Amino acid sequence: MADVFKVGVAGLGTVGGGVVKLLLTNKDLLFKRTGRPIELAAVSDVRESRVAELGIPSSVRYYPDAVKMAREADVDLIVELIGGAGGVALDVCMAALNAGKGFVTANKAMLAHHGNDIGRIAEEKGLFLGYEAAVAGGIPIIKALREGLVGNNVSEIYGILNGTCNYILTVMRETGKSFDVVLADAQRLGYAEADPSFDVDGIDTAHKICILGALAFGVPIGLDALSIEGIRRISDIDIAYAEEFGFRIKLLGVGRRTEKGVSLNVYPCLIPQTAEIAHVDGVFNAVITEGDFVGHSMFVGRGAGEKPTASAVVADIADAVKHRGLPFLTVAETDVKSLPVVSLSEREGEYYLRFEVKDQAGVVADIARILGDEGLSIASMIQREQTGDTVPLIMTLHHAKEANVRRALEKIEKTDSVVRTPCMIRIERM
Repeated sequence: MADVFKVGVAGLGTVGGGVVKLLLTNKDLLFKRTGRPIELAAVSDVRESRVAELGIPSSVRYYPDAVKMAREADVDLIVELIGGAGGVALDVCMAALNAGKGFVTANKAMLAHHGNDIGRIAEEKGLFLGYEAAVAGGIPIIKALREGLVGNNVSEIYGILNGTCNYILTVMRETGKSFDVVLADAQRLGYAEADPSFDVDGIDTAHKICILGALAFGVPIGLDALSIEGIRRISDIDIAYAEEFGFRIKLLGVGRRTEKGVSLNVYPCLIPQTAEIAHVDGVFNAVITEGDFVGHSMFVGRGAGEKPTASAVVADIADAVKHRGLPFLTVAETDVKSLPVVSLSEREGEYYLRFEVKDQAGVVADIARILGDEGLSIASMIQREQTGDTVPLIMTLHHAKEANVRRALEKIEKTDSVVRTPCMIRIERM
């Protein structure tokens, strides 16, 4: 019989519990597909009660200290499912690699902040490093980029990478409710955390797109280079007018490689209703790539949850068993090259603008004049009668440079007729 491949799991929360269940339930299937028995040999969690709750056999050694397990357990590979950019998760990672053990993680925050160092150490030591579950849950986008698209120069990668935000925007569109109301509902249903900042402010999406961008473009992970905008400022009014203009609003992570360099950003945008990704709703994720030979590819699936994420983790374990490891970013560290970062102010495209203005004559003319001074032209406009002293004024702009749009908005905001900070949302024709 082939040698047993031993695994230690650090963190027995939702995903860790799913990994344990999958390894125990489908062990015969995994043996047939990898040629080696995969044994859950060690586990660690701050709650020892989880061992019994998950039905983990007594033969599996429990460690109250995850770092000690990573350092001392008789295993071939450590799976880290604790979470967090640093702290215990990073200590577990370093302990595993320094002990000569392979390492698998679902921790996008840790990779976004420390991935370059982790990848270098794993490569120097010749150790397996897997992170399929770190981005888009059950969608095998990491494997697609590292293997399926290996013969392509990828010029663009973008997608819906946070199910919480996608759920909120979907419900806002379907019900007409405000962001605050839908967020509160999502928290009650368990789709959003008590502190939703990580999701709704775009941080989670930023972690994921900087990993995908580095992998797609062969550049180091550079979280600091991203411009990050969340969805708090999106109102039910914006959702409704977007529909009227033929668009839907989605929060996207967007990565592009051009002759000028690489841009990686997170922002809500208007997408034509005819685009495939506009119909990815609820908690689902989607990633789209553009390769020079394969062209347009789209990947859709559940981006989080116990089973989809556990499935991605175990896919990495199977690769480790079969010795299918690759360098962290597919190419050797010496071939990972920094490229100029293209500022979001350099973006050229269309824009949606919403102004809250006083209901008085000459307002539109004043705004149009300022836009014209910056070389910006109005593509469409909606202004309806409304009771009260102020009215919403909605515009879309023709193709323009973002720096010009921002300058114009700064000037418009200072006029007496505009009562709130204007809302700008980018239009992406995908």
